[in-house]
Amino acid sequence: MRSAWMYARRGLHRLRADQCGAGTVELVIAMPLLLLLLLLGAQFALYMHATHIAQAAAAQALSTTRVSGGSTAAGYTKGQQILSQLGSGPLREASMEIQRGPTRASVTVTGTVIALIPLTTFSVQAEAVGPVEKFIPPTGDEVSAP
Repeated sequence: MRSAWMYARRGLHRLRADQCGAGTVELVIAMPLLLLLLLLGAQFALYMHATHIAQAAAAQALSTTRVSGGSTAAGYTKGQQILSQLGSGPLREASMEIQRGPTRASVTVTGTVIALIPLTTFSVQAEAVGPVEKFIPPTGDEVSAP
């Protein structure tokens, strides 16, 4: 008479030898990881694109703000124009802060990147700083070229 132990042992041996469904289990485990890896690559590309958009807006706003006769309002208008042209895709909730002093001007653009991966938030910040241009007329002491 065979014992229950022998039946259980024979069943376990058959179960280990049988590979039916092993490919499906591997696919169920591997595919979400591969898709996550693909989404991470796309999210990184969107992050870099949004960073370049913020930097372009900050640079244009700074160049308009720092010129002789420029103002923070003109710089803000130019920066918003660049953001509306370029930032409607990956850069969301963009805001701009412009400061202009007697010798230095700075522009900071911040925003968030559109999220491909659920429950993640990536923020972007770009800053541009430069001296304020000032025209100094020549004095009588300077020698003019012939």
